[in-house]
Formats: sequence, structure tokens, C-alpha cells
Amino acid sequence: MSVMTITDPIGDMLTRIRNAGMGRKAEATMPASKMLVEIARILKEEGYIADYAVEPASPRPILRIRLKFTPDKRPVIREIKRVSKPGLRIYVGKDEIPRVKGGLGIAILTTSQGVMTDAEARRRGIGGEVICTVF
Repeated sequence: MSVMTITDPIGDMLTRIRNAGMGRKAEATMPASKMLVEIARILKEEGYIADYAVEPASPRPILRIRLKFTPDKRPVIREIKRVSKPGLRIYVGKDEIPRVKGGLGIAILTTSQGVMTDAEARRRGIGGEVICTVF
């Protein structure tokens, strides 16, 4: 059995979430990593997903994300985009943190103080790498 290495696990995660949402699937699963679990935590805190869980498995634990849908069965996550890619990293200072859809969406950043939303980074006055935007 060949194991395919993913060059961009975060991009892969966002694509799986996007595809599961469009396919009206209840959940999306992917290999877990600390970074992906942190992103899932923020998505849950911000109300974009119903829940997430990390299940032990071999060779890697599995991150299972339960999606959230509106009463008319549309995915809550309307748009989820990768900003900083492995080939082109996007770093911002504390004054350049992007606002997503005029503050309706969130940007997820990885900073020296951990993974957080754009609002939290602005509040703490720190910049970092813009991982993705969610709306």
C-alpha cells in the first residue's frame, strides 16, 4: 500500500471541509496534526462547525469534523480559502491583519502565541502568518 504524502495538509483539510459541505455530508475526516486540530478548535469556537474529535488510529490519528448546516440544509461555511501556501507564505504585521467580508468572516492566523482568529490577534496586537479565511 502506498502512502501519499500531502505537501499542504492545511489546504487538504480546507478542501475536504469544502467538498463535504457541498456534498451535504455530515462530516469530513483527515489525518490529524496539532495545527489542524487548532484550526478545527477555532472553527468550532467561531460557530462554523458543529464539533470535532481526534480518534487514535495507525499510522496517524484521525481528525473528524462534524459540519454544521443552516435550517435550509446549506453549509454554514460558505467560503473557506487558503491564504498562505507552502509556495508563497503570507505574513502580516499587527496593523495589516485582513478583515474578512467587512468583519463578517474570520481569518485564522498562526502567531508566536499560537493559532488564533484575526480579532484575537488584533486584540493582542500581534501579527503572524495568515493561514486561511472563513466566511
